Amino acid sequence: MLKPKVIQTFVYVLFGFFSYHTQAQSIPSSQIYHQLLQLKETKRVLYVAAHPDDENTRLISYLVNGEHAEVAYLSVTRGDGGQNLIGKELGIELGQIRTQELLKARETDGGRQFFTRAMDFGYSKNPDETLQNWDRQKVLADVVWAIRKFQPDIIITRFNTIPGVTHGHHTTSAILAGEAFELAGKSVAFPEQLQWVKPWQPKRIFFNAYNFQGEFKPEEGKKYHIFQVGGYDPLLGETYHQIAADSRTMHKSQGFGATAGIGDAKDFIQLVGGEDYSQNAFDGVVDRWEAVPGGKEIKAQIAQLISGFDFTQPEKNVAGLLKLRSSLLGLNSNETWVTEKISKLDQTIFKALGLEFEFNVRKEWGFPGEEIKAELVFNNPSSLAILGINFKMNEVDFQGKNEELNDNKTQALPVVFTIPEDASYSQPYWLENPIDGALYDVRDQAQIGKPFNDSTPSGSLTFGIADQQFSVSVPLKYKFNDQVDGEVKQPFVIVPEVDLAVSKENVFLIGGADPTVTVSVSFKSQFLEGELDFEGLDKTQFKILSIEDVMIQKKRVYQVAFLPNGSGKKRVTARFTTPDGKSYDKSTKTISYKHIPNLTYFFPASLNLIQADWKVSGEKIGYIPGAGDDVPGVLSALGYKVTMIGPEDYSLDYLSQFKAIVVGIRAYNTNEILAANQQILMGYVRSGGNLIVQYSTSSPLLTNQLGPFPFTIGRDRVAVQGSPVTADWTSPVLARPNKMDEQDLEDWVQERGLYFATAIDSAYQTPLIMQDPDEPSSTGSLIVANYGEGTFVYTGISFFRQLPAGVPGAIKLFINLIEQ
Repeated sequence: MLKPKVIQTFVYVLFGFFSYHTQAQSIPSSQIYHQLLQLKETKRVLYVAAHPDDENTRLISYLVNGEHAEVAYLSVTRGDGGQNLIGKELGIELGQIRTQELLKARETDGGRQFFTRAMDFGYSKNPDETLQNWDRQKVLADVVWAIRKFQPDIIITRFNTIPGVTHGHHTTSAILAGEAFELAGKSVAFPEQLQWVKPWQPKRIFFNAYNFQGEFKPEEGKKYHIFQVGGYDPLLGETYHQIAADSRTMHKSQGFGATAGIGDAKDFIQLVGGEDYSQNAFDGVVDRWEAVPGGKEIKAQIAQLISGFDFTQPEKNVAGLLKLRSSLLGLNSNETWVTEKISKLDQTIFKALGLEFEFNVRKEWGFPGEEIKAELVFNNPSSLAILGINFKMNEVDFQGKNEELNDNKTQALPVVFTIPEDASYSQPYWLENPIDGALYDVRDQAQIGKPFNDSTPSGSLTFGIADQQFSVSVPLKYKFNDQVDGEVKQPFVIVPEVDLAVSKENVFLIGGADPTVTVSVSFKSQFLEGELDFEGLDKTQFKILSIEDVMIQKKRVYQVAFLPNGSGKKRVTARFTTPDGKSYDKSTKTISYKHIPNLTYFFPASLNLIQADWKVSGEKIGYIPGAGDDVPGVLSALGYKVTMIGPEDYSLDYLSQFKAIVVGIRAYNTNEILAANQQILMGYVRSGGNLIVQYSTSSPLLTNQLGPFPFTIGRDRVAVQGSPVTADWTSPVLARPNKMDEQDLEDWVQERGLYFATAIDSAYQTPLIMQDPDEPSSTGSLIVANYGEGTFVYTGISFFRQLPAGVPGAIKLFINLIEQ
């Protein structure tokens, strides 16, 4: 059962929906004043949409900084099913990236971030299709949970409930928000939540009306409120346009860098449900200070602090802030919003004093049972004394010097502790259990909705200012100096003592393919004795060819050959077992991009064993990189000799060595060298080459002439992975060298494809007809043309998903495309 936690400056109220990881970073006095304006305001807004990057950052920026409201964005998914412009990560890895991009966006515009358990399973054309994948009641419960915990006065949805006008996830987010609006205030709805939260009824719900094609024009008979969102905030020194553009630009994986607008701008919200209003969207919303006993006096204190604020010597405001804090604590209120106000006030006090405190270590990871040598550093540049510094870590107290800390003095406190043997690894909480269909299996109600894990390890820092005591939870960080970027701080993570890594995602037991794999067993402390095997195989189905200990890396490297074990696909997991019975089977992966914190997660050290009677020539293949994908690795595992084609390689003499050249996903959106050398590639085809172009998006294209004959890239896609396909089985690409049939179209993942060809010239063959249920069919998933002595292929089929996932039918089809 969940238990209340002691109020701290770094406090997890709302079970993690609200947290401060600020280590008292100094800010200008104008921003401290701005925080006081926010402290006085109590109205709250919940913005709801489907994915990271769906949110209207301009409206959020204005509401937070112009209206001084508490604003949260509820993204129903983490964006796992999207594409990735900056790297090869897809699926759950992309979901982690986009989660952190959202947190950086909220850090920029001042909002807060929530999620549901719903997984982005890829494009959906309507809400019916979406809700066939999501468990409607569970996702609805999560939206109700967010409303009851955050307690918004109004809800704004990014999308409306009209099916067919946008992505099915988009429409569904609005439908679920409307249903949750009606249910959140009723105790009969999801009563299991009421042991932690109480029913809450928002005042009204709006749709953030828009026109992506131009200026929005209100409809007759609809009621709108207009926010003037183009203004300039002199305290922040930015317009809301600028804040919004900086926030939007955090969605780098989606290529959403934004340029700020200039001048007047309006955002319209259309009343959808709830009470009518006469003046503005917040009519009738109760000022929470007016509703709590003693709140009016506190509101008056805040107003007095604002009117008498000292901008040049902000520490002179601290006496009044401490008096206000004493009054707030005297409310003895268990209301969530009051607890949040206390936490925000504490941060304002720290910033007015210029306090800096941090808990650092000189390594990025540790394992259960390891001793960690860290340091707490506390600096107070103000003249007001800090007293009685104490830091508690794992129930052990580390006392500071028995002296006042002021006038820019610093205390550095050595902190040596041991990570508990039963400590959990730093796995994102939504990945701790296997995925349940299109939902993350989160079993702890306290976790649902949180953007990310609480920081662990962390310690409790206590100290006194004047006659008041403060307690701050300070997370451990890995701090170092980068020669280019200067000071860098990354999360400290807890990892397994033994880590396994397999060199291939897929091992093919066919023809000339290499049936061997390297399994690296890394030891974080010292070499351990143990045995390697594979869960899912008996010992007659693999052979360990060699074992080598790499002493300097504390790594044991196994070369393993897999033996034929029947046809088909089998998933197996490498496992290292020590003599005392401890078993390790996890791989650790760190995802690193400069615009977000490092991300570490753990997954089974598994691979696909695929045995089939396929004909594979194993010849040379050229690969032109695009936005990033794992297709070259699969081709290498099949036995092809893959060479990446670079900027200096575009000559017919060089390209003629390749049996086929494959163009990576979105290459014609990102690779300017490729576009500039398009005519050389056409010459390669004309001379007998085989060019296979994987999908690019319809905009922006670096060249409009992708093939030897005209076609355009449309927005047609087939989102249902098991949707019916009509095939011309006599087509060469389906008949040779490996004859395909209906079974090869089964067990695909996430989708069939996207950005299909349209306006297709008659010179192209279209051997596949694909369509989603109750949707028009499309012939543009795969187009093939003979040109001169060679062959040109454009395909929107999601090979970039199917091949790394080891989907046999898709791999077989790609082999055929190469072997033409």
